[in-house]
This record gives sequence, structure tokens and C-alpha cells, in this order.
Amino acid sequence: MVEIRHRPDPRDRGRLRDRGAGHDRGWARNRAWVPDRGGTADRSEVRSAVLRFLAVGVLTLGTVLIPVSIWIHGQAEHRALDEATLRTHQLADFTVGPLMVDAVRAGDPAAIRRVNAGLKPWMEDGSLVRVKIWSGDGTILFSDSADLIGDTYPLPDWSPDLLSGGREHAWLGRPIGLDTVNEAAAGELVEINVRSTDAAGRPVIFEAYFDDEAVQNAQSRLVLDVLPALVVSLIVLQLAQLIPAIGLARRIQAGQTSRRRLVQHAIVASDFERRRIARELHDEVIQDLAGLSYALESEERHGANERRALTGQARGILLRNLRTLRAITTELYPPDLERLGLNEAIRGLLDHVADTGIVVHSELSSDVPSDKDRIAVLYRVAREALANVVKHSRASVVDLVLTGDTETTSLSIRDNGRGFDPAAAAPGGHLGLRIMRDTVQMTEGFLSITSGVGEGTTVLARIRRA
Repeated sequence: MVEIRHRPDPRDRGRLRDRGAGHDRGWARNRAWVPDRGGTADRSEVRSAVLRFLAVGVLTLGTVLIPVSIWIHGQAEHRALDEATLRTHQLADFTVGPLMVDAVRAGDPAAIRRVNAGLKPWMEDGSLVRVKIWSGDGTILFSDSADLIGDTYPLPDWSPDLLSGGREHAWLGRPIGLDTVNEAAAGELVEINVRSTDAAGRPVIFEAYFDDEAVQNAQSRLVLDVLPALVVSLIVLQLAQLIPAIGLARRIQAGQTSRRRLVQHAIVASDFERRRIARELHDEVIQDLAGLSYALESEERHGANERRALTGQARGILLRNLRTLRAITTELYPPDLERLGLNEAIRGLLDHVADTGIVVHSELSSDVPSDKDRIAVLYRVAREALANVVKHSRASVVDLVLTGDTETTSLSIRDNGRGFDPAAAAPGGHLGLRIMRDTVQMTEGFLSITSGVGEGTTVLARIRRA
């Protein structure tokens, strides 16, 4: 038997080479879809990161300053109360105590006037508002308000401890109690209660009310002394951290940009490689097999009778393989998305899925992005997801929904197949899902893959409009 191998006409070879060159030129043109995300975009992202850092710094500064301010006010109040307590001790022990003779206890007006005369220098500036001297039974022995002298009121619970030498009682607030009707009209006051003795050495409670202006002044002074230094220190710390933060943001951005460009070039190289393989299959293998099929057909018609059945069977196998190779070539060669449009390209993918016996349901929106970068990304996601459905899912039904609005375009592909565990490692080095995710992230989009063993798989891609 004479073996006949079909060879294309040399002129066809020339045309095929021209077409291949056209494919290469088309690939070169398609490289234009790779966006240059350096320059302005990178600077914008670094600037956003720095602004976020500064915003967090300002928030931290406020978070620190509020409790510190509260603490400073508290410390200033304690300091002012300590100063008022010391002043009250001096007034009680060295000015009023020696004047508290028995005549004062007896209500002698002359003795009471002498005590008032001793208090006068302390009360002239208005800082000392009221003075009371109590006996241990709750009787007011003396007061600068004469109508209180001789009145008896229940003493507070801490009074016995104070009379026996315990801790002084000091507080800031509005006076309350039956004996403080006159003081209540003055608003917030500093109340100091200390233990003292009269001229005869008997213990008494010396109670003094001071204007709270001294406390407020002390608080203001302490805040002005401490807070500016604290604020400046925190700002300097923030600025010192800002410089390395900018450097870190730039390094991270450079890494992300490099990774994004690598993914972009890998995708372009993948398309070019698909074109090259499809062209070589079409120009070499398919042409040779087509020529062999013609030879087998001739042998089947004119060869020996005993070989015709075998020759026909071999020719049938060869034709089936030719159809398979042509289908693979068509699938490998990326479509002209600009000419067909995204919807028509996806319909071509769905037709191939339907040819395998899987029931296809689709809903394609006419509101799809016009930006060719995003069209290419959505097509690649659809191609990879549908290829996985055909090759791995064992699904009987697949639903594809493409929707869009003014801000985003969403692509959802759901099948009822056997599913898989997304947490498990990809078998056999299969990188389709990772490539799909990197492709979507290249356009700052969102991709989720939801699956479970025996529960099917859902792929959802969402991409912002350009």
C-alpha cells in the first residue's frame, strides 16, 4: 500500500505564515491591554496609606489625651485640696484655736468679735467663704455666720475618727446638709474638716469652706504645664514614625505593583502561547491528519476488499480525533473580544459546555463594561470556571448570570456537581483557581469560590467599572 501524506500547497504555507504573523501582530496589539499602574496610581495608593496612618495617629493622640487630661484634672484637684487642708490647719491651730476661750462657748459677744477679727484678714479676699467650729456633740461653737452659733446638728459618720486624730476630710462640690443652707447659694465650694483644739486643749472640728476658684486655677496651671509637652512629644513621635511608614508603604506598593505586572504579563503570555499552540495544531497536525484521512478514504474505496473494513474503522477513529483536535484548537484560541463582545464570547463557552451534555441556564446582561481590560478578565474567569465544570465537577446543570450596574459588574457561575474542599491543596499542581483569583485581583476586583463536597460549586467575580 502506498502511503500518502497530505502536504499543504506552498502558497498555502505562505498564507499560513502570513496569518501566523498576523496572530503575532495581534498579540502585540493585545499587549496594549496591560495597564501601566505605576506612577500616578502608585503615588495615590501610597498617599492614601499615609493619610490613613496620620488619621490613626490623630485618633490615637485624641485617645491618649482625653484620659491624660482627666488624670491631670484629678491630680490638680488633689493638689489643691492638699493645699487647702494645709491652709485650714494653719488657720485653725495658729489663728482661731487660741481665741476659742470658754467665753466663746458661753456666747460672749466680745469674745466672738475677737474671733471674727482674727478671721477678717483671711476672709477679706473672698477665698474663705465660711468657718464653723464644732464640738464633739454636734454643737456649732462658732461661725462667722452668727445665726448658726449654738445650733446642734447630727455629725457625719467620719467625725468620731477625725476627733480621735484620724485623717482630715476634704472634698469639692456643692454643700449639702441642714447646716449648709447659706453656703449652698455659693455653688461649688471646697470643704475642709480638720481636727484642732480650743484654748483649753479640748478637741474640736474646724470646718472651712473655700471658693473653688483656687482648685480651678491649680488645674489650669497643671494642664498648661504638662499637656503642651505631652502633645509635642506625641506629635514628634508620630512624625518620627511617619518617615519609616512612608518607606514601608512604598515598598509594599512596589511589591504589589511588581506582582500585578507579573500576573498581567503571565496572562498575556498565556494568550500568546494558546495562539501558538492552536496555530501549530491547525497548520501541522490537523493538516497532516486531514491528508491521512483522504488517503484512508481512497484506500477504503480502491483497496483490497479484505482491508476495507479495517481501513474504514481506522478512518472513523481518525475523523473523531480530528473533530476533537479542531474543538481543542477552537477552545485554545482566544476569541476577538472586541469584535464579538463579552456576551457573545460567553455564549460560545456555554455552547461548548452544552455539547458535553450539561444543561446550561444563562442570564446575560447587556450592561457590561466597555473597558477591554475588564472584559478580558471576566471572560477568563468564565472560561476557567466552565472548564472546571466540564473537566472536574461531574455536574448535570450549570447556571451563569452576568449582571452589571453603574459601579460594578458581577459574574456568577454555579453548578450542581460533586464540589470540593476549598481548604484542601489543589490536586496535581492545578493552578486554575489561583490564576483566576490573581486575574481578578489584577483589576482590584473581588472573587469568592464557595464549595463543599457533594454540594456543588459557586464562583462569584465582581469587578469595579473603570
